[in-house]
Amino acid sequence: MSAPQRERADQLTVRVEQGGVAAIEQLQWDQVVGDQHPFLSHAFLSVLERSGSVGEGTGWQAAPLLAEDSGGAVRGALPAYIKGHSQGEYVFDHSWADAWHRAGGRYYPKLQIAVPFTPAQGPRVLAADETAGLALLKGAEALVEQNGLSSAHATFVDLAQVPLFEKAGWMLREGIQYHWFNRGYESFDEFLGSLSSRKRRTIRKERAGAQEGLTIRHLVGTEIEPRHWDAFWRFYQDTGARKWGQPYLTRSFFPMVGEALGDKVLLILAERDGVPIAGALNFIGREALYGRYWGCSEDVPFLHFELCYYQAIDAAITRGLSRVEAGAQGEHKLARGYEPMATWSAHFIPHPGFKEAVSDFLIRERRAVERDIAYLGELTPFKKDG
Repeated sequence: MSAPQRERADQLTVRVEQGGVAAIEQLQWDQVVGDQHPFLSHAFLSVLERSGSVGEGTGWQAAPLLAEDSGGAVRGALPAYIKGHSQGEYVFDHSWADAWHRAGGRYYPKLQIAVPFTPAQGPRVLAADETAGLALLKGAEALVEQNGLSSAHATFVDLAQVPLFEKAGWMLREGIQYHWFNRGYESFDEFLGSLSSRKRRTIRKERAGAQEGLTIRHLVGTEIEPRHWDAFWRFYQDTGARKWGQPYLTRSFFPMVGEALGDKVLLILAERDGVPIAGALNFIGREALYGRYWGCSEDVPFLHFELCYYQAIDAAITRGLSRVEAGAQGEHKLARGYEPMATWSAHFIPHPGFKEAVSDFLIRERRAVERDIAYLGELTPFKKDG
């Protein structure tokens, strides 16, 4: 893989670290990331590599880009991967790949700027300033063009970084997720008080049915024992087999990430007579709780909603977090107090003809997405003024 080398007026150089994030000094990486987003941390990304969840044979080849000054200090970074497929991204471009192949082209490999298997919003350009940020995006473009890749895609981009991608000339794509927002609630009951009476009754009934005969436990950091990871791995395998055919993450990922991230990992388990029958894995950020994985060994009505949505709300209120991001898709979240929100991705396609076709598609798609968000916003369960 040929690495881009771009000298700029301020002597910034962009290069690919072909050994992955794990080969980068942790302090160098984390100083440009900060502590707000657990998925962007050196600990999380390097565990993905060390556990074999990304790397050889997975279709995810780690290729992080670094922007360094003339003294070798890291001024910015991109979490980037050479992709051999479009799995585990949650921003779907399968139709683009199909059109490219039908036209006689080769869509894969492509460059993906993202956190693997993680549809959580966050900065994708980890830079000290705009100069370093633009240099990194130019470096990504050079990596695509010098190595014959079809395109580059930055997914689940933080809204604050959308102007940076626009300035670099990347095309923008809008999507929808459902987030819960903490409006200063001191308890779940206070949150329920903001809903219509019919929705309150429905949620209370769901929670009572889901919890009957079960014990719900919240485990953080060292409270999560090997036996808990054993149980959750069984749950995760079952969900992964049904959704994707095979799980994305390896067995070793879970205890490794638990050890690496410590009290930023929250495992919510439902137990019957002391035996776990279902679980939901969450990550705790500085402002948000991120729900990621769920699974069960026993089918209990509404238990998925209880562990993934209602218990997540409880956890966010207890910790004073501003929101819960419960993953991709799922209009069923709407009736449970989660609200439709726009998500953003950015795309670089050097081929002029294909770029024009994708640009036209994105304009039409955005109109439809914005209509959907407006319509869905009217269906939230909150009390209506007047």
